[in-house]
Amino acid sequence: MIHVVGHTAIDHISHVHHLPERNCSTHITDRQIFFGGGAANIAAGIATLGEDVTLISCVGDDFSGSDYDRWMHELGIHQQFFCVPGTHTPTAFMFTDDAGDQMTFFEWGASKAFAKSDAPALPLVHMATADPEFNCRVAERSEFASFDPGQDVFWYTKEQLESILPNTDILFANQHEVQQMCRTLGITQEILIRQVDIAIFTMSGDGSMLYTKGTEKFIPVVPVKLADPTGAGDAYRAGFLTAYVRGYSPYTCCRIGTVTASYVVEHAGCQTHLPTWDMMLARYRTHFGNLESPKTGR
Repeated sequence: MIHVVGHTAIDHISHVHHLPERNCSTHITDRQIFFGGGAANIAAGIATLGEDVTLISCVGDDFSGSDYDRWMHELGIHQQFFCVPGTHTPTAFMFTDDAGDQMTFFEWGASKAFAKSDAPALPLVHMATADPEFNCRVAERSEFASFDPGQDVFWYTKEQLESILPNTDILFANQHEVQQMCRTLGITQEILIRQVDIAIFTMSGDGSMLYTKGTEKFIPVVPVKLADPTGAGDAYRAGFLTAYVRGYSPYTCCRIGTVTASYVVEHAGCQTHLPTWDMMLARYRTHFGNLESPKTGR
């Protein structure tokens, strides 16, 4: 069982020709509403790939019985929710320009309850965007922890990062998040990498890098027709974590994450085009050859 901690949200995804400068405006060329939230996206990806997953999240009193609630039940996601009356389920407003750059405005809503909630002790957990203090407590109490600060990286203090990283076994981040963590901590990327057993740094359309046991390996992207980059990182994590608990090597897990992400970016919405394991496997073979046999255990 994989536990995923973090936001469940409603995504309002808009496309613009360019992101505006301060005190300026821009035209929205397309706007759609989707199911989202970093943790929920990862949980949905894991469930679709066929692995058991529990989502630990905060939702408002608008969630129970909603279309999103029914969708999670259809996927088989186990819900461990803090339901907060009188609040909205978190809502994200995302704007993507023609170059693929993004800007996000996030209404925390019910997720403010994380700060005062008891942190569970878990055998294997992935911590996505959530309250920094809550994630620190989860990492400290859990046996095996994967951490993804996401766009909430700017909310982490030096002390919080110094608390969570020693309790992190796998660190996921994109190049912007890596730079911010290094600035906050006052360290280099090389020192950051040495603080965890496995580090995976994604580089948008330029692929990703795996750092483990003093080595580094490059993983290229799977070329597809890009419709929307939103959710690619979450799908990558879902693919990696599913493969990891099944005993595949970290390098193969990165390849599986890359393939999983390639499906998501072909359609708008983070959960609208998630692949099954068989779908992932077919595309994996096309681009990377036969899948290696998994090892036993983590």
